[in-house]
Amino acid sequence: MTSLAAPRAIAVFDIDGVLRDVGNSYRRALADTVEEFTGGLYRPTPEDIDRLKGEGQWNNDWEGSQELVYRYFEAQGKSRGAIALDYDQIVDFFQRRYRGPNLEDPNQWTGYITQEPLLADAAYFDELTRDRIPWGFFSGATQGSARFVLERRLGLSNPVLVAMEDAPGKPDPTGLGAVVDRLTEQRGLPADLPVIYAGDTVADMQTVVQARIAQPQRRWLGVGVLPPHVVAGADAYRRAYGDALLDAGASAVISGVRELTASLIPTLKP
Repeated sequence: MTSLAAPRAIAVFDIDGVLRDVGNSYRRALADTVEEFTGGLYRPTPEDIDRLKGEGQWNNDWEGSQELVYRYFEAQGKSRGAIALDYDQIVDFFQRRYRGPNLEDPNQWTGYITQEPLLADAAYFDELTRDRIPWGFFSGATQGSARFVLERRLGLSNPVLVAMEDAPGKPDPTGLGAVVDRLTEQRGLPADLPVIYAGDTVADMQTVVQARIAQPQRRWLGVGVLPPHVVAGADAYRRAYGDALLDAGASAVISGVRELTASLIPTLKP
């Protein structure tokens, strides 16, 4: 590889809230699930969900749904041991809202997943490739859900993806490292090429911090992406959300993934 063609950095992307707007899909399914399992007594607001995710350990929306149900009943004076919750039932209810009644066949999905606005397009990734930025994806979504948006909707051809089934949940950096390793091997990339991870949650940025500890020989950079419901919110809310991402380890915060371009890279500091 000549110096003129040398890659600038590896870019790895989260999916939900970064490449697709999940405010009316995953988040709606989460709220539906909590409402169902509290007997219609509590439906979390977007701010409730943001506060939960701001704790940095609820990247899995099935577990987040269960946790909010537990917390509701605890606030009513009940102990967790006295609350009869079946996690498999929570997952099944959530998935039927999100995917629709036919859970396994993407060609038959009719749920909220079919209504998600895209926040990027194939041309954006073509631009990254032209600018010598290899890219891949690390997401807490399932393989089926992630590939539905990456391949069927964005039209990307067999992208490098590590999803829920493939690695421990964030902020464990194992999955992020696996994406980087695959790209490095496939493209013959330098072993010390900087890595940028773009995500919209505290857990995403904490993953970058943990990657710095696990692989200090590399330069790991977090870019916080404000999700659409935050961008559309009040100024104070946007600032607070962005500050939380910076406090969790982001090198920069942007209002949309398309702002992550070659010109941004030189401005990023760990």
